[in-house]
Amino acid sequence: MPPSDTTSSSDPLSSAPVAPPLRPKLRRSTLRTVAALMLREMATRYGAKPGGYAWAIFEPLGTLFILSLAFSLLLRSPSLGESFILFYATGYLPFNLFNGTAGMLTAAIAFSKSLLKYPAVGWIDALLARFILNALTLLLISYVLLVAILWFTGTRTVIDMPPVIGAFVMAMALGFGIGTFNCAMRGLFPVYGTVWTMLTRPLLIVSAVLYIMEDLPNGAQQVLWYNPLAHITGLARTGFYPVYNPDYINPAYVMAWALIPMAMGLLLLRKHHLAILNR
Repeated sequence: MPPSDTTSSSDPLSSAPVAPPLRPKLRRSTLRTVAALMLREMATRYGAKPGGYAWAIFEPLGTLFILSLAFSLLLRSPSLGESFILFYATGYLPFNLFNGTAGMLTAAIAFSKSLLKYPAVGWIDALLARFILNALTLLLISYVLLVAILWFTGTRTVIDMPPVIGAFVMAMALGFGIGTFNCAMRGLFPVYGTVWTMLTRPLLIVSAVLYIMEDLPNGAQQVLWYNPLAHITGLARTGFYPVYNPDYINPAYVMAWALIPMAMGLLLLRKHHLAILNR
């Protein structure tokens, strides 16, 4: 007699179809987690302060007003146009978008450290939540301020939107890249945050916010060309001043500054995020 078949159909389990391995619903979980983190941060950052979002508008508006008042007492007219506040707004607002985004991402892991101990919350969720909330907030503030400045000053100009949009997109990308790298470095080396703050204090002065590059001597222009923020502020101003056509702007250079630190930061966080959380 032939040997008995141990996998015969008499065994109901042997003929049952094998279920495919379960795949985690990453997209739905990530979207829910990011939305929850954004709501938490909105309540923490803006809901706990009197005035809430109003302070987020008054802070850059106050900076622009002080800059305009101070330089109007020293200079007869700005480097471009006749309105001091519009000139400084076109440089300061994209700079503020970068600075605010990078600063918020630098502290993303530290801010959500208690929540990252839960399996449903990942370090990438904390980064995305802070980036999306901060970028949308600063973009809305920039739009409101620019519209208000153009209306109050009565400035008549034909705005070229592609350069303006390009400048703000590059500011967001640069903020995300630098902020992600800083987040990883601050988690691995706590003193890094203090060193970075000290080194970047004069960033407003060397980013062509208070002037245009053409106002400087050739030697200074060649040095400041390596600052990617100078390219962003210059590009933003071309959208508001048709007579301004700088030839030093290089979007590829700016995006390299955004993508390389972003890749390095993401790799460091992926490899060392547990060590950062356990510190």
